[in-house]
Amino acid sequence: MTTESPATTDLSDDHGDAVRVLDPIFADFGSRDAFHGPVKTLKCFEDNAKVREAVEGPGNGQVLVVDGGGSERCALFGGNLAELAEKNGWAGVVVYGCIRDVAEIETFDIGMKALATHPKKSVKADGGKYDVPVTFAGHTIRPGDWLYADRDGIVIADKEL
Repeated sequence: MTTESPATTDLSDDHGDAVRVLDPIFADFGSRDAFHGPVKTLKCFEDNAKVREAVEGPGNGQVLVVDGGGSERCALFGGNLAELAEKNGWAGVVVYGCIRDVAEIETFDIGMKALATHPKKSVKADGGKYDVPVTFAGHTIRPGDWLYADRDGIVIADKEL
């Protein structure tokens, strides 16, 4: 399910203040160089039970934005979850935190951005909240915003561009 995604540079040039450009703190890890879609947010800290729950459900071309509080003490996303995300039609995942199983993640047709990698798994205590505004990388991202990502960065808009 590869969909052509507009270049973030063009979106930034063409839409100016109508878009929010996230600070360049994310690295690319997925097989897709570019991805976009409506945002579903999740706020959790060192607990990925709800991340699994999200990607087990239908993605419908959405981008899951996970606010992991910027923790670099464990991974919130890995290869098994990437497989679920691809199978269930998620366009991509952005993790304000760490991921693991990079070689495995790269085998799935999914966009993936995160701060870094970490070999340690997270706890699974079912903590976290869906569909709440999250703030990191200089901006607030709300459920239903549109996220556009490529190797040049991440652009957020209030509506589809």
